[in-house]
Amino acid sequence: MKKHFANAIVLCTGTVLSVFAADAKGPVITDPAKVDADYSVQGDYTGTIGEQKIGVQVIAQGDAQFNAVKYPGGLPGDGWNADKKNRQTATGMTQEGKTILKGEQWSAEISNGKLALLGADGKELGLLDHIERKSPTLGAEPPKDAVILFDGKSPDKWKNGSLDNGLLREGPQTADNFGDFKLHLEFRLPYKPKGRGQDRGNSGLYILDLYECQILDSFGLEGAFNECGSMYRQKAPDVNMCFPPLKWQTYDIDFSSAKLDGEGNKNQKAKITVRHNGVVIHDNYEFPSGTGSRTKKKESSEGPLLLQNHGNPVRFQNIWIVPK
Repeated sequence: MKKHFANAIVLCTGTVLSVFAADAKGPVITDPAKVDADYSVQGDYTGTIGEQKIGVQVIAQGDAQFNAVKYPGGLPGDGWNADKKNRQTATGMTQEGKTILKGEQWSAEISNGKLALLGADGKELGLLDHIERKSPTLGAEPPKDAVILFDGKSPDKWKNGSLDNGLLREGPQTADNFGDFKLHLEFRLPYKPKGRGQDRGNSGLYILDLYECQILDSFGLEGAFNECGSMYRQKAPDVNMCFPPLKWQTYDIDFSSAKLDGEGNKNQKAKITVRHNGVVIHDNYEFPSGTGSRTKKKESSEGPLLLQNHGNPVRFQNIWIVPK
């Protein structure tokens, strides 16, 4: 997984569009005020057709191209039963102000913030609304016994911490170690429509420098073991709750570290419960080992938290932890 280094993109007008990277794969946009026209089409759509609730996620791919997924029952976390087999995909593009989506099982047209589902005869079956979802824990206030790791004022709780307009940049490690805890963290992914796979807003929360909860723009994807919310390359999230890029998202984590005997042998596995944007995606999952590159690293009962720098401008806010 290659890293991409900083170069600002300057439009012919002289306006800076992106503040991080430019390469053959296109811009990396970190400012919600400087998105392209495709961004207004991308997102979550929901409504009821007949008696069935329907959700659709539309994912920008660059150059007016889109992927889309239809969810019978509603959006992930809002009615869909997380059966990956009933995800109904389509592709499409914008032409003359209208986005046309076509798949083997469904088709649709998007204009003026509405998605019209079409029947086999091309006639409209009903309309879905373009909505912006918000995590129910966004902006959560820390309890009195919390340790404030970042509140927008100073990165002094982090080694190598630095700020970007009051937001914490990717890459730092906590100055203190932690064992058992509850953690609240908010993150924002860049808009990188021409990025693919791991090259699309990649970062990660490393717990005790052993267990990675992946951070990635996986909006509209299946929810694989290397996508957002996964215990990286070890366990996929129970449901992919990723919001579109440039929207604030939350992780609320309850973690218990591995318990070791006097000789350092593990007699109790580390375990974790994770809520992504308010929905449980891991429920008391027990780690057989560290994740990803930490698989063979000896486990411990305490360690730091790391916010991975993987060459993408992921930003963080409102981070607090309650040691147990």
